Amino acid sequence: MFRILPLRHLRRHLPLAGEDREGSTTTPLGPSCKSNPTSRQSIIRLQRSAHPPISGRMASLLDPTARGRVILVGAGPGDPGLLTVRAVEALKTADVVVHDGLIDPRVLDIAPPSAQRISVAKQRARHTLPQEAINALIIAHVKTGAIVIRLKGGDPFVFGRGGEEVEAVRAAGLPVEVIPGVSAALGCAAEAMLPLTHRDHSSAVSFVAGQCKGLTEQDWSGLAGQGRTLVIYMGIATATEIADKLMADGVAPDMPVAVLERGTLKGSRAIRTLLADLGPMVTREAVKSPAIIVVGEVVELSDAEDKLARWARVAEDAAA
Repeated sequence: MFRILPLRHLRRHLPLAGEDREGSTTTPLGPSCKSNPTSRQSIIRLQRSAHPPISGRMASLLDPTARGRVILVGAGPGDPGLLTVRAVEALKTADVVVHDGLIDPRVLDIAPPSAQRISVAKQRARHTLPQEAINALIIAHVKTGAIVIRLKGGDPFVFGRGGEEVEAVRAAGLPVEVIPGVSAALGCAAEAMLPLTHRDHSSAVSFVAGQCKGLTEQDWSGLAGQGRTLVIYMGIATATEIADKLMADGVAPDMPVAVLERGTLKGSRAIRTLLADLGPMVTREAVKSPAIIVVGEVVELSDAEDKLARWARVAEDAAA
C-alpha cells in the first residue's frame, strides 16, 4: 500500500533549497531550524553524508577517461556466455590484460586488438610468475596510465588470490575495482544439475582448497557429513589424501562424492562414486584439472555418472 505524505513530511527528506553538492546552503533554513541549532546541524550532516563531496567519491572505474587503474575481473568457470555484462564492458576498455592460463581465447578476444595480453598461468607447484611478481607487474603497468584488466578464472575472491592483489594495488596508492564472476563451484554444479544446497539434504555448504598451504594443517572437521555439502577446489592431485582425511574426521566411507571435470568447457565430465573410492576413481578415469570435488548427499540428485556402479558391473562380468 502506498500513501501520499503531506508536504510538511516530505520536506524533511528533500535537500534544502539552494544546497550545493558540498552540502553548504545559500538560502536560510526554515524557522524551526533557526530556532533549534542542533536540528539544523543534524540536517546538514545527514545531507552531507547522502551527497559526499565530488573529490571524495571514486568515479566509476569503467569510465574510459579515467586512466591508471586496475580492474579485477572474474571470467567465470570457462564458458564465455557466463561472463557478466560488466565484465564484458571492462574488457573492452583494456590496455593490458593480465590473465590466468585457463581463460578461454574467446574471452580474451573481447579486449581490443591493441591491448597487450600477458599470461601468468599457474600450475601445481609451477608458476609462470610468483604472486609478488604478478603484483609488481600489475602496478608497473597501472603507473604508466594504462587500464589493466586482471582476468581471473571463476571469481577473483574465491581461491583466486584476488585479495592479495587488491592489497598490493591499494598499498601502492592506486585505484582498484573488483567485478565478480560465476565461481567454478556454481558453474560446474549447475551444468551437472547438482544443487549445492537442498531443503531435504543439505542446509550448509563450505568451500575449501585441496592444496592450499598444506593439506594436513587444514581443519575440515564438521564441514562434510549428513546435511552438509563440501566443495573442494584444486583437489584432484590429492584426492586419496582428501578422502582419508575426511574419513578420519568421521565422514562415512559411503558418502556420495562427485568430480566435476572441465565444467562448462568442451569435454566436460561429471562422475560420481563413494568417498572411499574417490582416489581410485580419479586414477581409473584419468581425471585432469581443472576439476572440483563435491562431497555430500546432494550428489545423488545430480546427473553425474555413477562410476562405482559401472565398475562393479564390469567386475561382475569379468568374474562370470
